[in-house]
Amino acid sequence: KPEETVTEGVEGEQKVIKAPEPKINAWFEGDTEDSYWEETFNSWTDSKPKGPESFSLDITFPTHAHVYGIPQHAAPLSLPTTTGEGSFFNDPYRLYNLDVFEYEASSTMSLYGSIPLLHAHNEHSTVGVFLAVGSETWIDVSRTPDAAGTRTHWVAESGIIDLFILPGPSTRDIFSQYSGLTGNPVLPALWSLAYHQCRWNYISSDDVRGVQKRFDEEDMPVDVFWLDIEYAKDHMYFMWDDKNFPDPIEMTKDMVVIVDPHLKRVSNYPAYAAAKELDVLVKRPDGKEEFEGWCWSGSSAWVDFFHPDSWEWWKGLYKYDKPEVQGEEKALDWAWRASSEGIHIWNDMNEPSVFNGPEITMQKDNVHYGGWEHRDVHNINGMLYHNITAQAVKARSTPAKRPFVLTRSFFAGSQRHGAMWTGDNMGTWEHMAIGVKMVLANGIAGMSFSGADVGGFFGNPGPEMLVRWYQVGAFAPFFRAHAHIDTKRREPYLLEEPYKSMVRDILRLRYSLLPVWYTAFRETSVTGLPVLRPHYVVFPKDKQGFAIDDQYYIGNSGLLVKPVTDPGVEKTNVYLAEAQPYYDYQTYEVYQGSEPGRNVTVPAPLEKIPVLVQGGHVVSTRERPRRSSPLMKHDPFTLLMALDNQGSAVGDLYLDDGETYAHEEGYLVWRQFFAQMTDGGLVIAGDDLVSENSDRAVDQTALEQYSPDNAFAKSISHVRVEKIVILGSKKPKAVLSDGVPIEFTYEDGVTFDQKKEGRASVLTIKNPGALVAKAWGIYAQY
Repeated sequence: KPEETVTEGVEGEQKVIKAPEPKINAWFEGDTEDSYWEETFNSWTDSKPKGPESFSLDITFPTHAHVYGIPQHAAPLSLPTTTGEGSFFNDPYRLYNLDVFEYEASSTMSLYGSIPLLHAHNEHSTVGVFLAVGSETWIDVSRTPDAAGTRTHWVAESGIIDLFILPGPSTRDIFSQYSGLTGNPVLPALWSLAYHQCRWNYISSDDVRGVQKRFDEEDMPVDVFWLDIEYAKDHMYFMWDDKNFPDPIEMTKDMVVIVDPHLKRVSNYPAYAAAKELDVLVKRPDGKEEFEGWCWSGSSAWVDFFHPDSWEWWKGLYKYDKPEVQGEEKALDWAWRASSEGIHIWNDMNEPSVFNGPEITMQKDNVHYGGWEHRDVHNINGMLYHNITAQAVKARSTPAKRPFVLTRSFFAGSQRHGAMWTGDNMGTWEHMAIGVKMVLANGIAGMSFSGADVGGFFGNPGPEMLVRWYQVGAFAPFFRAHAHIDTKRREPYLLEEPYKSMVRDILRLRYSLLPVWYTAFRETSVTGLPVLRPHYVVFPKDKQGFAIDDQYYIGNSGLLVKPVTDPGVEKTNVYLAEAQPYYDYQTYEVYQGSEPGRNVTVPAPLEKIPVLVQGGHVVSTRERPRRSSPLMKHDPFTLLMALDNQGSAVGDLYLDDGETYAHEEGYLVWRQFFAQMTDGGLVIAGDDLVSENSDRAVDQTALEQYSPDNAFAKSISHVRVEKIVILGSKKPKAVLSDGVPIEFTYEDGVTFDQKKEGRASVLTIKNPGALVAKAWGIYAQY
């Protein structure tokens, strides 16, 4: 029996129970007491100075049969069961950030990031739970006995029960509530939504320039090239390999380079010397000695980003305007001088990855600042590193420019700092397909700015697979081709015809749709709604579509995308909900949706990705082929107006300078374009949206400073609408602008009110005399 002692407290008597030895068998019945304080995993021993401290939760959604979220897993969007009769998986979903080599394409295994957020949905409501815990967590999913609901069982290794209930009741409410807790997604720089070319590794400045030259010669657009670890001298980040990269500033007009969190443990490496002097390195279990492990740099130490002294120091490393230090370099004065605004950052290996550690990561009993064991904060580690790096890149410029920092590891809140990708995937059809589902799952958990490596990191995909993968990538928020050092070179210009032309067309299609992507990201940065929207988000009452995860909508654009992820496909089924016409984006064929929804068969030859426009939407594009996105800044727009069954369409377009934070001071253009049927014809117009929607124009914007004639609006005052294409219109007698007839062409076809299939009628108005940043109106007289 435990001994009892009594002590006097301020409030009177207080009982304190002391036990010579812990009597906790009742808590962990069936366990052996030896494992409470120390545990052996394979050849690793994990000391537990605090003893057992896990907790569990049971959360039941009695009427919600579909649950989503808890990324990152290579699993379907509507999470399959893990326990109970007939369960799909046999193991619970694990949240424990790990460097996983060639991960399985259908599994509950841990991957690179963790967000303990779960949505539960039915046709009446959406609810959610968010467990704010950074330790290893397991979640079992099962059906309620009546199969109408879902049971979940959560177990976390350490931490406290810090559970947030997101009551909804709508899907839109869930995203607003979650972003209110963890922050709105970042509005990225416009160029970062374009095409990225990467491989491990471009081996020299000449190699990089050669790749760039070939893109230009083949007239293939690309915005940025990437360098993996071999650019750094002896894998010492911030230090160029002078032999192979003698002119980094001249070479890096726009380039992303990798900076991993491990530092090579050598005294002549200024970054390591500074971290050691500041005492901001992760410690061994004794809390005194720095932790040593192995990664790309060989014997390495890891910066402890939980230590506040590391923050300003890390920012200083990214500065490129420091004067040269005379004589011997002082550690705290050292900065990345061979750098410029054109260098952007890639944070990899930040789970953290430790080659000689348990499960290729850091020991759980290592110690961070404040005495926190690594087990307590493991899943947060990568997010904090991502955060500090993004702040560092932002701080290096005046005025500040929006940083681009890609991360592999992530947690709730990572959406505030930049993009992520799905890690080291394989060049297989299975990985292509599961990547689509993973990107959707990331998006509903806040991480909209995500994508999978085009072509797969491992393997050598054939031309058919590569073309299909470029189609998948072109319709993902983050669009990057990447490959392992041992793969064959597969830059798109190396393809034989007709595959090379197919990929060129895909790249051009992505660039033409950049206004759509940027407008979608603007809405995401304000509302938290995902950029890629699964069917259940767009049609929350359509029960038939709750498990759909192989097609999706881009923002509020009305664009419905169904990537082809199987070989030999010539046609595919697309599910259409709502009794509206859907128009093929490329051929203008009409397909009729219904309530309840229905599948329609859409042609999908290799050169074509199925993309439909839902009736009732306006899609704003820039159609002139350019070699990079900055060259499109002053290009005219084309408006594609897809009429619904009432003869109407509406859509918005958001523009700003695409790189600074001037939009937060009202320097922006946000327009609405619409077509509206009247008794005598069709009204076509463009209006200012900011004045009517000032509360949701741009997050954290001082909108009282907004003026329709702001400096940015003036800078694009000459940008015009060069063409308006209206699908489903009746043939007009005349088209008038300010009462003056203007030229148009008309192709007969299915009109909005016919409710049949076939090729849509096409009304084309060229040079309508409309300016993007000004109000305008046109009338098609019937």
